[in-house]
Amino acid sequence: MNESATAELPKSGFGRLLTKWGLPAPLFLGYVGLLLFMIGDGVESGFIAPYMAGNGAGTEIKASYVITVYGVAVMLASWLSGALSELWGPRRVMIIGLVIWLVFDALFLTLGLAGGNYAAMLICYGIRGFGYPMFAFGFLVWITAVAPVARLGAAVGWFYFAFTGGLPTLGALVASFTNPMFGHYGTLWVAVVLLGIGGLVAVFGVRQRTGYRRLAPPDVKPVQSLVSSVSIAWKKPQVGVGMIVRVINTAPEFGMLVFFPTIFISQIGFGESRWLLLVSVIYGTNIFFNLIFGVLSDRIGWRTTIFWFGAIGCAISILLLYFVPVAMGSQYYWLALIVGALYGATLAGFVPISALLPSLAPEHKGGAMALLNLGAGAAAFVGPAIVSLFLGPAGAAGVVIIFAALYLVAAVLVRFLKLPEETEKALAKDGSLQDVEERVNTA
Repeated sequence: MNESATAELPKSGFGRLLTKWGLPAPLFLGYVGLLLFMIGDGVESGFIAPYMAGNGAGTEIKASYVITVYGVAVMLASWLSGALSELWGPRRVMIIGLVIWLVFDALFLTLGLAGGNYAAMLICYGIRGFGYPMFAFGFLVWITAVAPVARLGAAVGWFYFAFTGGLPTLGALVASFTNPMFGHYGTLWVAVVLLGIGGLVAVFGVRQRTGYRRLAPPDVKPVQSLVSSVSIAWKKPQVGVGMIVRVINTAPEFGMLVFFPTIFISQIGFGESRWLLLVSVIYGTNIFFNLIFGVLSDRIGWRTTIFWFGAIGCAISILLLYFVPVAMGSQYYWLALIVGALYGATLAGFVPISALLPSLAPEHKGGAMALLNLGAGAAAFVGPAIVSLFLGPAGAAGVVIIFAALYLVAAVLVRFLKLPEETEKALAKDGSLQDVEERVNTA
C-alpha cells in the first residue's frame, strides 16, 4: 500500500464503505467534482459542430477544422498532465486546467460564437482543449499516487465511471433538457456553470496532501521531467507497448463515430432518434462496466481483464455491432441495442490499463501516466485517420474488420505487460486477491 494511503485510513463509517468499494475515501469529493466537470464538458458533444457551422464557421468543414485544432490541444495536454503533475503536483495542474477551460470557453462564447468571429473560435476553442485533460488526467495521476496498489484497478474504475458518466452521457442528457428551454447558446453557458462548480468542488474539497506537492524527486528539473516522460517509452519498453494498447482501446470508438451515423440512420433505416438512443445505450453500459471491471480486475488480474474482456471482447463485439444490424435490418432494432450494450461493456475491459501502466514503472509513475494519457489523446486521431485511409478502398465492412484486427493486436501486446516483482509482492499481501503469480502468468 502507498504511504499516503496508509497515512489517511478512513475513520468514518462512510469512509470505510468507500474503501470497501475500492474508492479512496480521501479523494471522494474529487470524484464528485470530476463528474460535474465532465457533465459540463459533455453538454456540447451532440450539437457543437453544426452550431459552429451556423454561427461563424460557415460550413461543417470549417467547423471540423476548429475541432481538429481542439483535438491537437487535447492530445498535447493529455501528455503534459502527467509530466507536469510530477513537477508541480496534480492539484496545481488541475487548477490550471480549470482556469484554461473557463477563461477560453468564455472567450469562445463571447468573441467567437456571439460575434460570429471564426478566427476567435479557432483560437479560443483550440486553447480550451488544454483544459479538460489537465484537470481530469491530473486527478488520475493523483489517484494512482494515493490508491493502495491492491485496489488501484477499482480506484481507476471509479475515475472512468465519473469521466464517461459526464462525457458524453449525462452531459448530452442535460443538453436534451436545456436546449428547449435556453437554446443552444444558453445551454453552453449552463455548461460553464456546471463545470465551474465541479472544478471548485474537486480542487477545494479534496484535502489529501499528496496531490498538493510535486511527485518527482527534488533534483529533477522541468526539461528533464518532460524528456523523461517521453524517454520512458524506450527505457521501459513495456510502458511504450502499454501506450499502444491505450491507443487501440478507443481508436475504433472514435473512428466508428465518423461513418456509423450515416450507415445506421440512412442505410439501415434506424433514423436519427434511434441511432442516438443506441449511442446512449453504448455509453450508458460502458459507465457501469468501467466500475465493474475496475473492481473485478483487482481480483482476477489487470492483464487478464484487459486481455479477455477488453481486447478479445472488443474484437468480437465491434464486428457484431456492425454486421448484426446490417444483416437483420431496422425491424430488429432490439438486437442492435443488445450488441451496442455488449460493445460498451467490453470497451470497459481496458480500464485496468490505467492501473497496470504506472505499476510497470513504479519509480516513474508520472511519466508512465503521461504516455498513457498521450495514448488516450492520440486515439482521437488514429481512429478517424484509419477511416479516411480505408473507407474508400475497403468499404465500411473492411474498416470494421481492421478495427477488430487492431483489438487482436492489442491482445497480443498485453501478454508482454508483466508486473515488476515488487508490485506482485504488494498485491500478494492483500488477502482478498488470488495468488499473484497465477494472475500475472495467466492471460
